[in-house]
Amino acid sequence: MNNITVAGQLGKDAELRHMPDGTAVASFSVADSQGRDKPTIWWNCQIFGKRAESLQQYLVKGQSVTVGGSVSEREWTDKDGGKRKTMEIRVNDVALQGGKRESAAPPPAPAPRQQPSSGFDDFGDDAIQF
Repeated sequence: MNNITVAGQLGKDAELRHMPDGTAVASFSVADSQGRDKPTIWWNCQIFGKRAESLQQYLVKGQSVTVGGSVSEREWTDKDGGKRKTMEIRVNDVALQGGKRESAAPPPAPAPRQQPSSGFDDFGDDAIQF
């Protein structure tokens, strides 16, 4: 079985693009800090479909996330003709940690408190008819 779970911070805002068939793809990178004396591992991640479209706005630089999915290796030729490889996570699950970043709008103001009802005095003269 090929499963991985990574927790870390996003290195940049997610980029949303569409494949030729119209499927949305959000690409982002997650910094997996291994500790004080160890290097950070950067994971390239992709999430597809409607989830990519809906989550893209929340996947912003510095956001703490936990992603789960499967690892795949991708090969390509760079602009100098060199063969390159990278490991990527095809994301199945995303958990945003700690809510939205500071760049988000502030929470709405609390609704004003209503005075407790004093009983029948709250009804007008014509509210109750016998």
